[in-house]
Amino acid sequence: MKPLKIAMMSLTHGHTRKYYQTLHDSPKLDWVAACAENDTVKGIFDRSVSGIPCYRNEEEMFDRHPDIEAVVLASANSEHLRQIRLCAERGIHVLSMKIPTFDMEEYDEMIRLVEEAKIICQIELEMHYNPVIFRLKKLVENGELGKLFAFQATNITLSPVWAFPWQGVPELSYGKRVPLSPADPRFRGGALCDHPHIFDMIRWITGSDYDHVYAAVPSRNIRSGLEVEDTILVNGKMKDGTSFLLDPSWSRLEEKLPVPGPGWEIFPKRMEVNISLHGEKGVLMADCFGPNVYHNGKPNDRYTVQYTYFDEWIGLVDEFIHSIRTGTQPRINLQWHRRSIEAMNACYESIAKNKPVHF
Repeated sequence: MKPLKIAMMSLTHGHTRKYYQTLHDSPKLDWVAACAENDTVKGIFDRSVSGIPCYRNEEEMFDRHPDIEAVVLASANSEHLRQIRLCAERGIHVLSMKIPTFDMEEYDEMIRLVEEAKIICQIELEMHYNPVIFRLKKLVENGELGKLFAFQATNITLSPVWAFPWQGVPELSYGKRVPLSPADPRFRGGALCDHPHIFDMIRWITGSDYDHVYAAVPSRNIRSGLEVEDTILVNGKMKDGTSFLLDPSWSRLEEKLPVPGPGWEIFPKRMEVNISLHGEKGVLMADCFGPNVYHNGKPNDRYTVQYTYFDEWIGLVDEFIHSIRTGTQPRINLQWHRRSIEAMNACYESIAKNKPVHF
């Protein structure tokens, strides 16, 4: 199979650096170019990656490299529609970050653009390629737990805002400035907008759809200086009767580093994705990022974690390449992911109205 000529755009998303090694090392990829959103980001890229030209203008990158077949949109959520339109006009396939947009009219416009251009648009939800998740799903499918009664999941991390400031700006993260509730000084666009994974996971594992959600936020953030929520709790029920409790919070504290690195976390684990399934035959608990090495790390010689789990980005990118070369839809496409975004919007609506939202 011919290597896929690929580029990256913006480079301002928290997952940007995780693609560097995959794009460099995969024999299935030919990393052609990158485009940085600003000079500061370009400087960080140039110091981190060698041999890949980095531009400041997207049009210039495409004009200088007409052989680009696909791009990774590592950008603010508010940029995705514009960038997808730019790619659709050129017939360039898209691997988009995990939130295409929260504006459902924009979302449907993306679907239309992708379908008319006949390009592949895959959404980056790397948890689907985690081997623990894969094993968990197989056990459920094989009936090991019997009928599921409850699904509990955490997707808790530190906050990326200090290194990627757009994630704390409501207009850039959520897409517009919407108060959490009439009496709350905070706005939509925080931790919930960073953690869609478990909203997809419950649909994928149960094979069911949302019946209703109820969400709540504490009266104040655990961090000062944020305009958006950093903690949130969601419960509800699926149409098959499975009750759920989801925690997609930024509840792991961090040092305010402008560039992520060792010593970023204050609590040893910067990320915990844990899932508990309760069924008629038993309970299954999974730590999706369990295997780790702990060490003392700079800048503060604090107890630091080095993750040693399987790199989900390998499986994710492999599926992206396969979909492009075979003309088949990836598992996590725009149409599939739309329902998860609707559920997340419903969480914000629930907070605003202080009552459950039914589908």
